Amino acid sequence: MDVTLEEPLHPGDRPDLSVDGTIELEQLNNVVYMSRPAFGQENSSITIFKLTLDGAEAVRTPIKLGKAAVTTIVVADGLKPGDQVILSDMSQYDAYDRVRIK
Repeated sequence: MDVTLEEPLHPGDRPDLSVDGTIELEQLNNVVYMSRPAFGQENSSITIFKLTLDGAEAVRTPIKLGKAAVTTIVVADGLKPGDQVILSDMSQYDAYDRVRIK
């Protein structure tokens, strides 16, 4: 792939130099997002445990997921900014709607 740089080269730049970069395909503004949970794919509905305000318990909460990147995913519905959730695998608690945090 050929790339064109918009800025002038730096003094140490030379041909065949390896570079790392990020390619931005899309920018989403005013969205709620979180790290990707253990389970949950782009554009799906899942339940996740959300911590209560005092942090003593976590309550199962249905959420809708939107677009995903490698490490983050958009929360389309069900959470608001500042909500704290458990991202690890909680499948051993599938029979429970509330868990106590120690």
